Amino acid sequence: MLKRGFPHPGTILKEMFISERNLTIIEVAKGLKMTRTNLSSVINGHVKISPELAVKLSEAFGNSAQFWINLQNNYELWHAERKINRADIIRFERISA
Repeated sequence: MLKRGFPHPGTILKEMFISERNLTIIEVAKGLKMTRTNLSSVINGHVKISPELAVKLSEAFGNSAQFWINLQNNYELWHAERKINRADIIRFERISA
């Protein structure tokens, strides 16, 4: 199990897709038809990757929208599993017929 957690998808976007291609945030923002400020918010982990952005990223970087959605979902699930105290949840058992 990861102790540090999953990186925000924006971090992956920056490190594995933008930096590796020697692109600037401005270039990518223009290519995605979004503002630099909005893209920076995603990269800095302040905004999640929406389905619409996932489609744009998949087109821009040649992968699937599902790839980006999975990154976002895995990130959120990792944090949710650490936030919820399972001992506080009442379990409802199935009744046998």
